[in-house]
This record gives sequence, structure tokens and C-alpha cells, in this order.
Amino acid sequence: MVVKIVVTGRGGSGKSTFTALTTRCLGEMGYGHLLVVDIDPDGSLADMLGIDLEAEGKKTISEILYDVLEKRLFTKMVGATASEKLEPFLFEDALYEGDSYFDFVSVGVKWSEGCYCVPDRALSEVMERWAENYDAVIIDSPAGVEHLNRRITKSVDDVFNILDPSKKSFDNAYRSYRLMKELDIEFKNYYIVGGYRFPAELEAMAEKQPFPYLGRVEYDDLVYQYNLEGKPLLELPEDSSAYISVRGILRRAGYGPRPPPLSELLGVDGDEG
Repeated sequence: MVVKIVVTGRGGSGKSTFTALTTRCLGEMGYGHLLVVDIDPDGSLADMLGIDLEAEGKKTISEILYDVLEKRLFTKMVGATASEKLEPFLFEDALYEGDSYFDFVSVGVKWSEGCYCVPDRALSEVMERWAENYDAVIIDSPAGVEHLNRRITKSVDDVFNILDPSKKSFDNAYRSYRLMKELDIEFKNYYIVGGYRFPAELEAMAEKQPFPYLGRVEYDDLVYQYNLEGKPLLELPEDSSAYISVRGILRRAGYGPRPPPLSELLGVDGDEG
């Protein structure tokens, strides 16, 4: 069964850093083929994962929606629903299929004047079908709670709310939790995690919250350096304090090494009968 993870929290708390390092950790733990979804308009996650969408000939969902409607491509697909009409374009032009253990798709910046309702809805309508092809889905959610209100995904295993050192960050954790409950978005666990700017002296406060606190992402000069130079965080050394701390946080959430598939243990080609 596919594992679904949502990373949320206030802007600048370190959500994308946590998402990128979670992607690496799950890949190394043997979680199989991952789908990483960036619905944060900041759009920094692709760089952190070492993906140049333009060089790969890929577009964001917002860009594809603009092209499709501008060129009236839907008119050539008679008898299909809007979701069915859009899905081939998203699969062909938006989905980056990696050579390693994960694929990637991004919503991108605002599709038009106003909110993100249209691209969010487009993604939500195909997400459930796409998720069936993966072992885990990791969603990097933007600051605020409006994207949750549009239900990008209807069921989640684990929510990680990343905290910065402010009262507003704790308030955001409460609002996000309450909204998910009100919208009947199913989730098994709701965790809070200190971001890279979250100081050790605030951990006692975090531990008193009604949500399980799993620790904080250790500040790492290398993360700052890699982001400044445009180097992917997937290439951080094994002794990176940020990488080690995220791995520990995931272990406390119940994630650990998975055994290889039986076919691999037996040395059997998965295509053989």
C-alpha cells in the first residue's frame, strides 16, 4: 500500500529542506519508487533534488494549464471528462521521471490572476490514480492552509508540520490540524518538527504541545552552502548533521529500513513468470 506524507508549516521554516532530505532517507531505507510533489509556489524543491525542469523539457502544472487553455487543446478530445483530457498533458509534460528512485512534479507559480484553485484541482483529480504507481508519495505543501482546503489528497499517513521559532508557527500547526479534521482529510499521524532555525531552548515548549514532537532538524552550514551554490541536498555527506537529524526524526515516526523485494532476494527477474 502506498505511503502518503505531507510536509507543511509556515514559509521559511525549512519545509523543502525537510522534504528533500526525507526523499533521500526513504530512498536509502528501501521504500521503493517515490513520487515527490511540490505544491509550494516558491519552487525551490526541484533545485534541492538536483532537477532542472527546463533542461529536462518539463513544465509546471500551472504552465501546462495555461498552454492547454490558450491553445484550446481540449476541443480535440471529445467525450472525455476535464480530468481525463488534462491527464495526458500532465503525464507527458509535467512528470519528471527520474533515473533513480523518485519522480517529481510541481504545481508552479500562479496560473492566472487570483488563487491556485485551478492547478490545485487539476493535480488533486489525477493524484489518486498516479499514487497507485508508487510506493510512497511525499508532498511539499506551501505556507498557510488554503491548499489543504482544496484537498490535494484526501488521505494521508503522516503529516509533518515544520516549526520556526515563533508563536505564529505553533498557531499554524493548530490551524492546519483543525482544518484537516473539518475537511475530513484522513490522516494517521500528525507530528511537529523543529525546522533548521528552531533553537534547542524551545524544544521544551514543543514537547508540551498536543501533537507528538519528533525533534528538530540540526542547523548545517553545508545545507546553506549547497543551496547557495545550487547543489542538490541529496549529495550531502553521510555525516551531515541535518541529514542525520532528519533520518532520526523519520525513525521516531516509525520509518526504518525495508527488506528488499522477495524477487531480489531470490535473484529472480520480476518480469519472469
